[in-house]
Amino acid sequence: MTALTSNTSSTFTARLDHVLDNFGAKADALGGHALRYGLVLILVWIGGMKFTTYEAEGIRPFVANSPFFAWTYPVLGVRGLSSILGITEILVGFLIAARPWLPRVSAVGSLLAVGMFLGTLSFLVTTPGTFVNDLGGFPAISVLGQFLIKDVALLAVSIWSFGEAARAARR
Repeated sequence: MTALTSNTSSTFTARLDHVLDNFGAKADALGGHALRYGLVLILVWIGGMKFTTYEAEGIRPFVANSPFFAWTYPVLGVRGLSSILGITEILVGFLIAARPWLPRVSAVGSLLAVGMFLGTLSFLVTTPGTFVNDLGGFPAISVLGQFLIKDVALLAVSIWSFGEAARAARR
């Protein structure tokens, strides 16, 4: 009786493992598409917003306080820089979206996105008011900081997208 119970349990476990493997593989594939095209949606949508006064003014505190980007305002103006950023974000989004047909192009777009998100994350340390000190020493972030911290996840997705596209380009 014990051997029969053990054999039944072993068969059940093997079937469960098979089902979990199948669901896991499907979730992995779906998750990869959701990551890549979610990133594309964010880049294209926010890139399109860069052509509005609302968005151009919204990024002003970040750019104006950055030692890396502040020089662009006297050269390009607030709307000029915002438009260039918009074109860049939309282009990068389209490059990443090309993955099914042109994986090398997608890898380049993903690498450009990595650079973009590293740049925006630098605003966490260069923009006054991104951290608040009224929580007893806890490194709390303000609304400005909360706006920027999401780019950690977008950076991670960009790194994953680069790696996946680069591997696909080698095949």
